[in-house]
Amino acid sequence: MNGAGACRPCLQRSWLLSMVAGHLERAHRQADRLLEALALEDGPLLALPAPATGGRVAEAYERFDPEAARSAAARSGLELLCRHHPRYPPLLLDLPAPPATLHLRREDRHAPLGLEGPTVAIVGARKASDYGLDVARALGRGLSAAGVTVVSGLAYGIDARAHAGALAGGGATLGVLAGGADVPYPARQLALYRRVAGSAGIVSEMPTGFRAFRWCFLARNRIVAGLARAVIVVEASASSGSLLTARLARELGRPVGAVPGRVTSSAAAGPLALLRRGAHLVTGAQDVLDLVASDGWSPPPSSPPPTGRRNPGPDPPLPPALRRLLDHVSNGRDTPELLVAAGHPPSDVGAGLGELELGGYVRRTLDGRYSVAPP
Repeated sequence: MNGAGACRPCLQRSWLLSMVAGHLERAHRQADRLLEALALEDGPLLALPAPATGGRVAEAYERFDPEAARSAAARSGLELLCRHHPRYPPLLLDLPAPPATLHLRREDRHAPLGLEGPTVAIVGARKASDYGLDVARALGRGLSAAGVTVVSGLAYGIDARAHAGALAGGGATLGVLAGGADVPYPARQLALYRRVAGSAGIVSEMPTGFRAFRWCFLARNRIVAGLARAVIVVEASASSGSLLTARLARELGRPVGAVPGRVTSSAAAGPLALLRRGAHLVTGAQDVLDLVASDGWSPPPSSPPPTGRRNPGPDPPLPPALRRLLDHVSNGRDTPELLVAAGHPPSDVGAGLGELELGGYVRRTLDGRYSVAPP
């Protein structure tokens, strides 16, 4: 597949979005207005700029050179795939405004996109807790190991950990960018960008070299929702863009899952709200596999069990003292001092936490606290 995978009208549409990006920025705070704008035909989009600049955009639109766009993509190492191409992901066609052209960054252009089988989006907060980061990585790893392609937005926090977990699981992961697929974002995650490009790849609807506006992240979220057969929200504030991803997935008729968190944490507000509205409770990768299995898919027989523990299979019963210690950690007594105050003998706390950590039941955070490891 090469630049010939995108026709002139679709390339022209992507170019037009970049030309009216500043005007679309005015609508970025209201997702519904933005989604309505993205669904406009080219003519109304051309009318968005002020008369002083709209004329110049209209003239450039008429002179648009598709070969120049194809050449720019080729120089940047990008493939082009438009919605008229037979290999365009059919899941995206369910969107009210599917991307006209997908710009793809992949190390192996002959490999499949990883969209032929089940796909699951794992999304959430950039400023995530240690608990949320652990869960995102465990979900990504477990799903990837079971043959599911993990889709996310390559942002800091939950997105990055989901991608990293999927890579650790040995399966495929696909990153969706708000800017050009050839523009690593965030720049400090260049190493992760390269690793995801070496997996299923990086995809964007925006043209080569485009630097994202704020509205582009909401537009990106609709693509994440469109590519996924299920969307899982790990942590998110009440105003997080991840909730838009979940809403769009629900509107497409696709299952939405949410990971419960502490009711006192602002990062748990989004998932808890989703759970109240009927989202599926997610406590581990198996819960997600059950969701995608409803479409008739099941993991290959050779797939390892989706688990974050060192030794897959049923856990042996914990001694009563360790079980009480683990229960207290899970209830927020996450330091040795708090555990001693809860009645555990000081001489038993250090040794007990060490055993639980070695067994994969708890993890020690950078600030010295302990958190329960995802199952």
